[in-house]
Amino acid sequence: MILGIDHGYYAMKTRNCSFPAGIVNNGSHEPYTRQNVLTFGGCFFVCGTGRQPIQRDKTINDNYYLLTLAAIAKEIESRGAPYECSVTIAAGLPLTSYGREKPAFRKYLLRNVGQPTDFSYEGRQYRITVEDVLLFPQGYTALMTQPDLLMDEPSMLLLDIGGWTVDLMRIDNARPVIETCHSLELGMIRCMDEVRERVRQHTGLSLTDVQIEQVLAGHPCSLGDTVQDLIREQGRFYTERLLSAVMEAGFDYHALPVVMMGGGAAIVSRHIRPTDGLCRLVTMLDDRINAQGYERAAAALAARSGA
Repeated sequence: MILGIDHGYYAMKTRNCSFPAGIVNNGSHEPYTRQNVLTFGGCFFVCGTGRQPIQRDKTINDNYYLLTLAAIAKEIESRGAPYECSVTIAAGLPLTSYGREKPAFRKYLLRNVGQPTDFSYEGRQYRITVEDVLLFPQGYTALMTQPDLLMDEPSMLLLDIGGWTVDLMRIDNARPVIETCHSLELGMIRCMDEVRERVRQHTGLSLTDVQIEQVLAGHPCSLGDTVQDLIREQGRFYTERLLSAVMEAGFDYHALPVVMMGGGAAIVSRHIRPTDGLCRLVTMLDDRINAQGYERAAAALAARSGA
């Protein structure tokens, strides 16, 4: 069974699931609830709680390995698959660091290759054997889920708005132009932190990420009008700064159609205005789309190998 997993700074995503990339180590103390609780190596971990500090090297500790186990459990449950099974993990890395990070990240996820790993999640016992780990470029692979997007445009800009980075890449004749790959440290975590600080300075209130997301996404919220106006205003400031950084990186969105994707696409696209002058904007708003793309790419590889 192939499982696509997107190891984001802000959230973990699979084909069917998405949850915050936070984890709390409870040690040997069992939490009061089984919800989101992973048990591994005699310790209890609460997954999906808040967010962890940014770590550019995701292999520096076990957090992302543990979150991977939680993601596998969630996806197996959503598919109704057996709790004891073998899987191939299909994951991704930014194109700007793909070759550099690939060996270490593959080794990190493949630590028990061919051997079963026992753990429990939300009280259910799992026995998972990871047979292989396949790594693909982030962003471009997601376009495999929407092949029609590439048919009518000779050139386009792929704008993948993640938690910590915004990855940019020009695509010519349905192929990525590798030398144009660029990564900006302007992801949604930066937006959230700036919104939170502005609201705190003006009102003294300390908002949660979920409250900020709710307003930026245009959903109802109990916060006062003044606070909501501040959040939306800062969301627009962030969008303006992002568009400016895209132009400074050498991508003319007045001339290039923009395919906007990633966890921040739904929020940023709401703050785009006609006066910004985008040539054409296409949004891929499902934050699980990278994980879905990894699965398709891995399945295509498997089909070619079996042919």
